[in-house]
Amino acid sequence: MTHTDSPAHTHAIRIHAQGGSDQLVYETSELPPCGPTDIVLHQHAIGLNFIDVYHRSGLYPLPTFPAIIGLEGAGVVTAIGDSVTSLSVGDRVAYASPPLGAYAVDRVIPAASVVKLPDAIDFDTAAAMMLQGLTVQYLIRQTYQVKAGDTVLIHAAAGGIGLIACQWLKHLGATVIGTVGNSDKAALATQNGCDHTILYDEEDVAARVKDITGGKGVPVVYDSIGRDTLDASLDSLSPRGLLVSFGNASGPVDALNLGVLAQKGSLYVTRPTLMTYISERDNMLAMAKDLFDVVGNGVVNISVNQRYALADAAQAHDDLEARRTTGSTILMP
Repeated sequence: MTHTDSPAHTHAIRIHAQGGSDQLVYETSELPPCGPTDIVLHQHAIGLNFIDVYHRSGLYPLPTFPAIIGLEGAGVVTAIGDSVTSLSVGDRVAYASPPLGAYAVDRVIPAASVVKLPDAIDFDTAAAMMLQGLTVQYLIRQTYQVKAGDTVLIHAAAGGIGLIACQWLKHLGATVIGTVGNSDKAALATQNGCDHTILYDEEDVAARVKDITGGKGVPVVYDSIGRDTLDASLDSLSPRGLLVSFGNASGPVDALNLGVLAQKGSLYVTRPTLMTYISERDNMLAMAKDLFDVVGNGVVNISVNQRYALADAAQAHDDLEARRTTGSTILMP
């Protein structure tokens, strides 16, 4: 193993059981050995994502405890395993992939899970954009390839994924309809390229979509909300349209009567995950390059709107779940 000063211990947020945000405890944690294909990473910024809440709460069960959650971060390589040839000590890298363990000052991670950062992208931006940005990439460039002239609906348009998607979609020449929770979030979405905003608590989403599109509906809906928005999403689609259900902030969609898809116009539904799309490293690298290009060229600006000390992760989770955050949020080790 090649190393500088790799610590035997680090500080991390660990959970000893799944449950509420009070399970997030900041404590000393032993660093596991660096295997031949691993690297040791000293993290400068850590991304906060809704999937972290699912791992903490038990919606996505964890196999062992104590556990360190988190899937996204950016930092400097401080050691490399004997078989690692793609990275060197001192490299700036970022990641948004398993294994879990991002909520830590230092961590061991497979070299294959990280990508080198371009000089133009700082650690805060990288940690704020990797998971959300790669998600947007697969949603709008792979799951449904948005083209100029398309009109699309995206829920939670003022969230981290939403703000990135609005900018990128406008760059592709799409017309963007976004749902938001209040007028402040509507203004934020509009500033980031959203053409039409719908206040989901006050307006009939599907009726507004039909009004905006002259009764046609949209060819694709991007829905990270889940249970609460399912019907509105299906009713917003044009015949043979695609519902991309990629999250469940309001709770999971438990059952879908396939007959409804026939009744509403021979619709399609898919439930993709980022992890499937980045499971092949070549595709992950291509996705990261696409993301780095649009961010580096200024097409997409990453809004780091909240920063919390890593030790204050519980407060960050509370604010995220209460929808008090906009854009991206990072934890600072």
